[in-house]
Amino acid sequence: MNNFKYTINGNVYKVVINRIEDTVAEVEVNGTTYKVEMNKPAKKEIVTINRPVQADVAPVPKLHVPSSIGSTLRSPLPGVILDIFCTSGDQVKKGQKLLILEAMKMENVINAEKDGVVKEVKVNKGDSVLEGTELVIIE
Repeated sequence: MNNFKYTINGNVYKVVINRIEDTVAEVEVNGTTYKVEMNKPAKKEIVTINRPVQADVAPVPKLHVPSSIGSTLRSPLPGVILDIFCTSGDQVKKGQKLLILEAMKMENVINAEKDGVVKEVKVNKGDSVLEGTELVIIE
């Protein structure tokens, strides 16, 4: 099993090659499995590609939902959930740390945008998420 992390047009993709048989590869991209058919049988050797170091990226603004209704925290970037600090039913305060999201080799703290009660945590530790994915619902 080979693990790779690719950045394409600013989006991070975690790619795992599970197996290759003749012209079909079983590949997992951000947690979704695909069967990829190749034109020729795959070579049995592994090639290492040295990629240039990625430059720092400007911070992404937080998504805002009006506080008069329930608030859904969404992922500002594609990445991997490293840690979760809340569970359903927890009382949270505005600015409280709820999750850590790794994106582009940086840890991003996801904070509560308002006081409330966690209705649902929609992700698990280790999940790969895309930009805009629902993370936590606060009422």
